[in-house]
Amino acid sequence: MADNKDAMKRNAWLRMDSEEIEQTYEFNKGYREFLSRVKTEREATEYFYQLALANGFLPLNEVDAIGAGQKLVLSDKGKVCALLVIGQEPLNEGINLVASHIDSPRLDLKARPLYEADGQALFKTHYYGGIKKYQWVAVPLALHGVVVKKDGQSIEIAIGEKEDEIAFTIADLLPHLAKDQMEKKMSEAIKGESLNILVGSRPLAENSEEGIKKYILNILQSKYGIEEDDFTSAELQLVPAYPAREIGFDRSMIGAYGQDDRVCAYTSFQAILEVERPQRTAVCLFVDKEEIGSTGNTGLQSLIIENIMAELLHKAGVHDYYSIRRSLANSYALSADVNAAVDPNYPEVFEKMNCSFLGNGVVMTKYTGSRGKSESNDANPEFLGRIRKLFDDNKVVWQVGELGKVDIGGGGTVAQYMARYGMEVVDCGAALLGMHSPFEVVSKADVYMCYRAYKSFMQSF
Repeated sequence: MADNKDAMKRNAWLRMDSEEIEQTYEFNKGYREFLSRVKTEREATEYFYQLALANGFLPLNEVDAIGAGQKLVLSDKGKVCALLVIGQEPLNEGINLVASHIDSPRLDLKARPLYEADGQALFKTHYYGGIKKYQWVAVPLALHGVVVKKDGQSIEIAIGEKEDEIAFTIADLLPHLAKDQMEKKMSEAIKGESLNILVGSRPLAENSEEGIKKYILNILQSKYGIEEDDFTSAELQLVPAYPAREIGFDRSMIGAYGQDDRVCAYTSFQAILEVERPQRTAVCLFVDKEEIGSTGNTGLQSLIIENIMAELLHKAGVHDYYSIRRSLANSYALSADVNAAVDPNYPEVFEKMNCSFLGNGVVMTKYTGSRGKSESNDANPEFLGRIRKLFDDNKVVWQVGELGKVDIGGGGTVAQYMARYGMEVVDCGAALLGMHSPFEVVSKADVYMCYRAYKSFMQSF
């Protein structure tokens, strides 16, 4: 069995020289600022799109023809973004694709959220993605999103991030009265319909029916221009209301909300900014809805990749459908998503010979899935051999990973939705502690190695 000594031999910090360690800390300054600023998929899309433009990328829809060396960017529905660097080889020879998701577990407001009960005004929510519901009570929450009115006006909302701003919360039951609650299973102690957000307690006027709710509606109307019916066409999310923080006396880790999967999104974005005239076209794709099955028209089960390839080939003067299929089948992809780091507080769920460790570099995961590799891509060994050589040649510290013991649980990524085109795909990302919690932890060394892995793949593979 693997032990601490064996794991330390593969530690990325011990395999970097002093210059690389300095670069690691410097790189993570930008990453920490990104996590503090960007907390939803819409914010991530806008962040990447605007920075791409500032770095010389041209909007794909404004380009009539494409050629080697061009840098292009596209945004779709405010939730999908892609950066492309056109390669020297023809597009029908395939692309090198790095795909990550920019949605994270959270609490969404329902279509009719506001109500009054027992002297309080509250918002009803529906949780999004796989969460432990008890982790979301008794913490400060911020409200992010967009409200679209009937006339098409869009109102962007971001409340609760600044120290002098209001915040929101879900009150927990006091331990003095929680005997029955504390005897329940952890999955049952907090009900989904109990995740109601406290938003006010002051009535509009004496003897006013639903006076507290009316007061809140007055504030929403006067300060934000929002009426009660506008929630029907809104997309509002409750997320943790605190910035990313450095963790540990050595400042070697970062703790923050949403690192699954914005750690891979940020590092791949920074990587493609530096890609210059690759042999094969490099594509960095950011998608939505992974946490609920990659569904909808912004998830990777849609035709996003096929549509992008069709537009590229069209602008390159190639108009037949066969070329689209051939290009996709000839492509290579990294499913840039996180894995679970071995947690010494819970050793019973990890098989340490094959699970990933914090600080041991980017994680290459041959298969995900659960209990018999259900819904896994299961990468081909020929492709893995080439990726190993690429990483070793470019001094990328990497490790293998598996999502816990075989019969304990498991999970999936977007890899299977790319593999269906015939392209070679493997999962490749950072190891996290506390995945899907409101405060996930990553090693700065692993963040930096993700960036180096993605850059070498898009530039040189």
